[in-house]
Amino acid sequence: MDLAMHTWMRAEPIEAALRRIAPLGYKALEISGEPERHDVDEVAGLLSEHGIRCFGAVTLMQGERNLLAANEGQRAQTIAYVNDCITMVKELGGEEMSIVPCTVGKITPDSIPENEWQWAVDSLEEIYDHGMRAGVRLGIEPINRFETYFINRGDQALALAEAVGPECGVCLDIFHMNIEETDVLAAIRRAGDRLVDFHVADNNRMAPGMGTLDWPAIVETLKEVGYDGPLSVEFCAPVDRTPANPHPEALEREPIDIDPEQKKYLEEHGSTSISEAFYSFLVETSAKTLLPLI
Repeated sequence: MDLAMHTWMRAEPIEAALRRIAPLGYKALEISGEPERHDVDEVAGLLSEHGIRCFGAVTLMQGERNLLAANEGQRAQTIAYVNDCITMVKELGGEEMSIVPCTVGKITPDSIPENEWQWAVDSLEEIYDHGMRAGVRLGIEPINRFETYFINRGDQALALAEAVGPECGVCLDIFHMNIEETDVLAAIRRAGDRLVDFHVADNNRMAPGMGTLDWPAIVETLKEVGYDGPLSVEFCAPVDRTPANPHPEALEREPIDIDPEQKKYLEEHGSTSISEAFYSFLVETSAKTLLPLI
């Protein structure tokens, strides 16, 4: 087990992300699912230069991306998008693709449950075949009910993975689990050898160590089930705009170049563009909390 970092939470060049994490003991990167924005040869060179491996990628299910949309063309476009992400992971030497099946922020269904389940299974089977050929394992990720109506708990993700194929896995995120699971440690145990990725942020979605989660118990349970993938840091810090703000330096006063779609995605996660100093603090805090445990 080692420590990885997501890149979707801050719109910055990959080189800047690598310079930030390499000295702190991070060993891997989980790259944002934006294949059209990444030059794989350039990224591969930067990874090698900084001694960081690409573990995998995470889908950014925004806009019209939805594997269980009622519209067949929309599903086909989303399948093509996820397959492009998998190809990017393969070319970067990665091994895993975390997939949220439905559009993030969409909380109303398109059809009856039986239809949407079948559309999800059919879409993921096609993606699964591509992933198997590429040597990239899928991890279906549950997220909380305020961000999707479809897959919220580990048991749901397991059922979908089992319907897709024997090597289809699940990706658990402890922030979402803390909202949706009755017992987060039991949910990890039930995932067992289907667990292919584990995302970490504290209960308040700040860096691990800045909330109430029991990190020694969580890491010990991951070891118990034989999980040997990374802890992928994925905080999404809420920004306090009131006088009660304990981190007044957090808000970016001179926002970095971020397109409207990225800005909307962050805001839908309860965040926005945060200052570089505060972002670096969160990255370092995560490492200080987790590295002694793994």
